[in-house]
Amino acid sequence: MTEMTPISFAFLLKPLSLPSEKLLPSKILSTDLAKAHKYRQIRESIREIGLIEPLSIGPLDRKTGTHFLLDGHIRLMAMKELGHIEFPCLVASDDETYTYNHRINRLSTIQEHLMIRRAVDRGVSIERLTKVLCLDTTGVQKRLSLLDGICPEAAELLKSRSFSLKVTAVLRNMKPTRQVECAELMISANTLTMPYARSLLLATAPELLLKEPRKSKTITREQIARMEKEMKSLQSNYKAAEQTYGDDMLNLVLARGYVVKLLENAQVGRFLMQYQPEVLREFTTLSQATSLDF
Repeated sequence: MTEMTPISFAFLLKPLSLPSEKLLPSKILSTDLAKAHKYRQIRESIREIGLIEPLSIGPLDRKTGTHFLLDGHIRLMAMKELGHIEFPCLVASDDETYTYNHRINRLSTIQEHLMIRRAVDRGVSIERLTKVLCLDTTGVQKRLSLLDGICPEAAELLKSRSFSLKVTAVLRNMKPTRQVECAELMISANTLTMPYARSLLLATAPELLLKEPRKSKTITREQIARMEKEMKSLQSNYKAAEQTYGDDMLNLVLARGYVVKLLENAQVGRFLMQYQPEVLREFTTLSQATSLDF
């Protein structure tokens, strides 16, 4: 019988509660971060329901008496703003900036809709959701009704994408077959925005519409005909791009993976922070990218 190899834990089992002066950041946060909606969501979530994921820190540096902060810089900043003095931390067994947050896809627009829908179905009030998500009532309602009138095939195409809530409001004016075509076109152009969706709506033949859209005074019939021709050409190019998409994505993933591996080395992180902070900032942005929008 083969002897089982013992599994080592990535973190020490007993968490610590440390003051901020005992934590040494491993990256520089943008000065505009506090204005970002995502930051406000994290802050309000901590205010309403507390910290869910402790900060990740490296082993104690006995010379300085500090721990290298591996993950949780934004949570730390939000908790400081909320008046916290000590911060729950998990000590990593290895001095590397590993965090599973770098290995998961961020919440897409449709996933957010499903999460909110599930919460409401389980009895969570709209008022509670507005506080936790840092949204107004209208924002929560729009997310709840995101897929109303959207065919399952179009929703499947968009399920892993982040896009404006107004995109589906435009798509629901079209018949299902046209919704699928427009979803494919927006994905191929990597432009999932309301203006682009609106332009596709205006270029849609009347027989593919559920109702006629309001005509723009600045768009002529000739321009609409040209848009229809360009849309057909774009669809053809989209099919051609599919043939090389896999190889291109593989190369990009490998390149990003190499950068992530570099940043997982704490010594490399400290060196870049001290001597090349601009390079570190760009590498960090690249390592945290979850799509080709960077």
